[in-house]
Amino acid sequence: MSYLSQLDIFGQNAENFIGADDLKEKLAQGKKLRVKLGVDPTRPDLTFGHMVVFNKLRQFQDLGHQAVLIIGDYTASIGDPSGRSATRPVLSEAEVESNAATYLEQAFKVLNKEQTEIHYNSEWFSKMFFSDLLALARKMTVARMLERDDFAKRYAENTPISIVEFLYPLVQGYDSIMVESDVELGGSDQLFNNLVGRDLQRDAGQTGQAVITMPLLVGLDGVKKMSKSYGNYIAFNDTPKEMFGKIMSISDETMWEYYRLLMLYKPDRIEALKADHPMKCKKDLACLMVSKFFGVEAGRAELENFEKVFSKNGIPEVMPEFAWDSLTGADEDTLVNIMGATSLFPSKKEIRRLIEAGAVKRDGERIDDPFLGMQRPESPFVLQAGKRIFFRVLP
Repeated sequence: MSYLSQLDIFGQNAENFIGADDLKEKLAQGKKLRVKLGVDPTRPDLTFGHMVVFNKLRQFQDLGHQAVLIIGDYTASIGDPSGRSATRPVLSEAEVESNAATYLEQAFKVLNKEQTEIHYNSEWFSKMFFSDLLALARKMTVARMLERDDFAKRYAENTPISIVEFLYPLVQGYDSIMVESDVELGGSDQLFNNLVGRDLQRDAGQTGQAVITMPLLVGLDGVKKMSKSYGNYIAFNDTPKEMFGKIMSISDETMWEYYRLLMLYKPDRIEALKADHPMKCKKDLACLMVSKFFGVEAGRAELENFEKVFSKNGIPEVMPEFAWDSLTGADEDTLVNIMGATSLFPSKKEIRRLIEAGAVKRDGERIDDPFLGMQRPESPFVLQAGKRIFFRVLP
């Protein structure tokens, strides 16, 4: 493939593409690019938000370039301040190690394992002396750091910024020197950090890396970026049922962004899809995404189950079952207590909210009284809460 065609693919969906001319020259010479992506294992699960940049890295792999995945086991102990209004909590070494172990298994659901070079940045940072850190810190001024929107906002609002957070962009940038990356990928909130790496490489006598940043994927709420902190995420490790159901809960507008950033559909293909009913498009998207992670058969099975439950007003063939005596020791108890004893809900407060909203049904009949008393049944019955939770209560 010509280098110009490759550049078009590199730029697909990108929010920023800095240094394209440098890449053009390298590609024209037939160079195999080293493409860096760093992830800090601050939580155990990757989400579809991560998938946006993993997709871009996979595109480079498919074109024959070298993916360089850096697990930021060292930087995770600092905490990336990007997009944050407060200092991140410090993770223990054990938490970081546990999270890092799951990251690679999840990453290879998208990336080609054989074409991925893996580094932990503790490889070099654990060997640094304090004098090395001081030398690195001299590469940056406070004024430059305050050009970052999040730092500037916190400074203006007198919100504390630790010196350690100021070091983070330098530490991330130093990774680029150590792996001699030609390209660094990241979300749009990583632009400042990635450009610091470009500058540090030049100062070290290397060619500054190109920087490609991707849009931040909107979460299930259709407003905020996808984040486990906001609870609006879809995780790589969700079950097929959870993944399918969560995708079906997004808005139509958000759906098209998922087609673009997760399925990599181009604008003309998305426009053609819009001729179909939005519900069909959403079911197709959910089926495709489940198939990506769990196989075609799993995708088809979840589609059939969804249509049975929601399109044909049926109930799932398989659902959790609870004996009455496992839920309560009395012959009569409140609906809230019965539902709470299943551990299917985060809290009794959430259960009351669902009941008052009319989202709870017994054998298809809506219940709106959270204090309703229930007696030991003579035969099994099904309780439904919201769109995705079904369970059967046995006598």
